[in-house]
Amino acid sequence: MMIRLGVLLTGLITASAAYADVFSFITPTGSMTGGGPVNAAATVVTGTGTVTITLSDLLANPTDVAQLISDFDIVLSNGAMTGTLASQAGQQINVAGDGTFSVAPGNPTGWQLNSGVGGGIQISALGGGSPDDLIIGPPGPGGVYTNANGSIAGNNSHNPFINQTATFVLDVAGVTGTTQITSATFSFGTTAGVDIPGVPPNTVPEPTSMMLLASTLGVLVVGLRKHFR
Repeated sequence: MMIRLGVLLTGLITASAAYADVFSFITPTGSMTGGGPVNAAATVVTGTGTVTITLSDLLANPTDVAQLISDFDIVLSNGAMTGTLASQAGQQINVAGDGTFSVAPGNPTGWQLNSGVGGGIQISALGGGSPDDLIIGPPGPGGVYTNANGSIAGNNSHNPFINQTATFVLDVAGVTGTTQITSATFSFGTTAGVDIPGVPPNTVPEPTSMMLLASTLGVLVVGLRKHFR
């Protein structure tokens, strides 16, 4: 009876600990580039031989292409600095000269993986030429990019854009579920080096959350004891 209870609790704790391989980063409040304010978030998941990155541009109704996500750098605790970009996915959109947008077919192809950048790995849309597939935030009122200037609206060199969120899967040898992401950096615009370090959001559990977890475990223990009597 006690063995079964111990196994169940161990499994519960182990399952909870698995979330340690998920890392979140945001741009600090008030972050700016030459094009204006920026607001972005990233979730990075490490697994056996893989790193999955989800990037989101949270800035609504941007004005300039310099406010759109174009790079993301990570440093891994195991020292890995090379890998392969296995897949990239996200909805592509074209923004017309009047700020309206339409969905473009297919998945993005404009991103690449760069090895050894900043002591880690970089995914980037700045592979050459006039870059497209930068990640753009949501539109403004009425679903129109009313603030967009000529670097976004009707700009054939930069269309299509990725609509708000993109997901990238990297194959990276030596990575496991315990590999940590020790730093992350967002980049914006069409010029390399417009970097803003990512910071983790508040990940310390609130007292109410800890109390809820303790209460849940207590109820589980009591219930199991009654069941196995």
